[in-house]
Amino acid sequence: MRRAGLGDAAAAGSYGYTNSGYSVYEEENDRLTESLRTKVSAIKSLSIEIGTEVKNQNKMLSEMENDFDSTGGLLGATMGRLRTLSRGSQTKLLCYMMLFSLFVFFVIYWIIKLSYAQNMVHCC
Repeated sequence: MRRAGLGDAAAAGSYGYTNSGYSVYEEENDRLTESLRTKVSAIKSLSIEIGTEVKNQNKMLSEMENDFDSTGGLLGATMGRLRTLSRGSQTKLLCYMMLFSLFVFFVIYWIIKLSYAQNMVHCC
């Protein structure tokens, strides 16, 4: 086997690596190749992790989009009911408000009356 610039020493079996400094270059090339292999492996694993994270984030965004769509539909239905209520008879709404106020008044009156009666029993 003959290499360029090695002459007859290559044919003698030593290949002339030590004479030409070729082994130094070969060792450095091997070292750099291994370093490159390590870096490529790290970049590959990092890109796989990024891909997995992107898939998870896309899934979460899709779920959020569905949640927002359903919430928007619910809000739209509520606004429609409010519009219907505001167009309806104001007298009916006023009547409901008065009945509710009267109910609250009687509940508060009853609570105060019971508390006053208990204070009178404990007092005397």
